[in-house]
Amino acid sequence: MGKRKYFLDHNDLQYKQIRHPFWRKILHSLLWIAASVALTLFYLSIIQNRFGSPKEHVLNQKIEELRLKYSMSNLDIDRTLKDIKSLESSDEIRYRPVLQMEPIPQTIRNPGFGGVDRYRELNGYMNSYLMRSTRQRIEEIKNMLTVQNESFVLIREKTDEWKFEMDHLPAISPVDPSFRLGDRFGYREKHPVLGYGRMHYGQDFSVPYGTKIYATGDGKVTEAGYNTSGFGYYVVIDHGFGLVSIYGHLSRINVPKDANVKRGDVVGLSGNSGTSSGPHLHYQINKYGTPVNAINFFNNDITQQEFYEMIQAFGSDSIFR
Repeated sequence: MGKRKYFLDHNDLQYKQIRHPFWRKILHSLLWIAASVALTLFYLSIIQNRFGSPKEHVLNQKIEELRLKYSMSNLDIDRTLKDIKSLESSDEIRYRPVLQMEPIPQTIRNPGFGGVDRYRELNGYMNSYLMRSTRQRIEEIKNMLTVQNESFVLIREKTDEWKFEMDHLPAISPVDPSFRLGDRFGYREKHPVLGYGRMHYGQDFSVPYGTKIYATGDGKVTEAGYNTSGFGYYVVIDHGFGLVSIYGHLSRINVPKDANVKRGDVVGLSGNSGTSSGPHLHYQINKYGTPVNAINFFNNDITQQEFYEMIQAFGSDSIFR
């Protein structure tokens, strides 16, 4: 109960209670409430400005966490870009030149992302630039990876083609390299049997009777039998790419016509059949139907051991081995 207040009435010399009008009491109460609310708001604003609200504090903490995550993501992006650049370097410096492939234009590797604002939904935020730049770098990585993946697919296809061609190329000696080379490719003034000058289209190998003769590359046997034009028992292998190898004057044929052979398969044994003055191998290569110098297709400067290790490494599963 509020304290009562009195005043001295000088007319009758008595103390009388002070009584305010009802509206004044209401006004006084309202003023007191308004002052209390204003003071409360004043203190709250000071506290919030200095310490922030709990909700605002949580939001600020989340913003800092996101900023940190973006920073860590950009470090990962830097490392990823470095790895991609390394792949691109290997692509342009090693694989494509070896396989005789054209380099990829930089306009395809790095097309750019200018023009229309692709990230307008990220505008208006406190960290808009960070979010936009990160999004752009991620899209650049996606483009670079797409281009590089397509490049590796083409390189793999080209490598398979190259390997197929290399496997079919008649690229080894048809006999043990320890055996002496005989008559070479070129014109012979006197044929050892016919006695007159004649072009010699092959490379002879002076090998004993019954020496193993190896297929010099993968291919298909197109002829295997006796040749009445001078080769005697012979084998012809079509290697594709316009290349054909011929093995003449054999004593034995190990492969039938239409058989598929691999480099290192034994196609027959040397002999003295046909127009021959003694046991030897006539080895010939035709390119698009024209005889060429077979000596240019293989390296005879290897040891006997190296040759047989090479033959073994081909790992042919052929039944004609």
